[in-house]
Amino acid sequence: MARQSPNRSKAAKPSAEKPLAEEPLADEPAAVDAAAAEDEPVAEEPTPVDEAVEEALDEAVEDEAAAEPDDEAEAPAKAEPGTHGRDLWDEVGITPVEIALPAGVGLTLRTYRLSSTLTPTELDTDDDDPFEARRRAAEARAAADEEVIVDEEFAALLAEGDAAPKDGKSSADADDETVEEPDAADFADEEDEKEAEVEDEEVPMFLSHRGRLLAFKSPESLVSFIRSGAPHDLAQIDAWGTVAERVQSSDIDPLPEDRYELDLVVENLRGGHDTWDLPLLIAAGEVARDLGHALRLKPVILALSAGSPLDDLDESLRSAETGKLGGFFGRRRLRKIGAQQASLGWRSIIGKISAAVDWRD
Repeated sequence: MARQSPNRSKAAKPSAEKPLAEEPLADEPAAVDAAAAEDEPVAEEPTPVDEAVEEALDEAVEDEAAAEPDDEAEAPAKAEPGTHGRDLWDEVGITPVEIALPAGVGLTLRTYRLSSTLTPTELDTDDDDPFEARRRAAEARAAADEEVIVDEEFAALLAEGDAAPKDGKSSADADDETVEEPDAADFADEEDEKEAEVEDEEVPMFLSHRGRLLAFKSPESLVSFIRSGAPHDLAQIDAWGTVAERVQSSDIDPLPEDRYELDLVVENLRGGHDTWDLPLLIAAGEVARDLGHALRLKPVILALSAGSPLDDLDESLRSAETGKLGGFFGRRRLRKIGAQQASLGWRSIIGKISAAVDWRD
């Protein structure tokens, strides 16, 4: 192998390094542009976090803008005082009532009005009922007798008028001798007072029709009936249109004092004097009287009339509940009332009321 000369190798080194020191002229403008670009401010690219914040802010603004018209729209829809709930019943003077009977628990409505403002519907009577037929016959005979009496009196007055000139007296003398008749206005005042006493009497009225109580097992079914426009006795009340327009199922919530448990009365009475539930029995007497008068149930009215054994029981229960001295005497009177007699009497009353209930669901 031929050896290279050291001088040759030294001369070759500068030739290799020379291209590195020299830069082409075409590259100089590119370098200037790069330096200028470094001096200019560089726009920062948005990060995902910033974009999320901006989107959240935009959505919040949109939600506020959308909520403003909703608030304005909801403002007129807010319930005014006296529209629903207890305010509604206080406004119209009607109360939802819950009555527990052996056949189930029924919801209905009750009100108290002056008797002159109410006209109950006719009762469904049985033409084959001998007692009803006897009553109608007696009324017909009484009406016929009154008509005959009036006719006889009128005929007698005519006969006296015809006989007056035959006695030789002039009509003027006859008029002088006649006794002055009392002024009709005097009797009118008495009649007005009697009518006022009757008109001022407040009587109960239930949601009923033709002598039958309309009972419902759910608030929804009761509200559906109220809005249906079906005939019933409460439709004659002036405020009934307000009830039909505003009532909702949530409004059918009777107060504790308007809930009656007639299905527990007989069993409670059978338990003996020591187990008698005074509030239960007193409340039962109140609603039974109301139902008897409203539905015109004569057996119930007679059984609870003043002076009857069940009326004495009711008075004793009220006295015993008062406590103190009156309660002591009331409890003594209760001891004298037979539990079996009381339970049998109440069993008959509850049977009459149950027979007059019309379950609508």
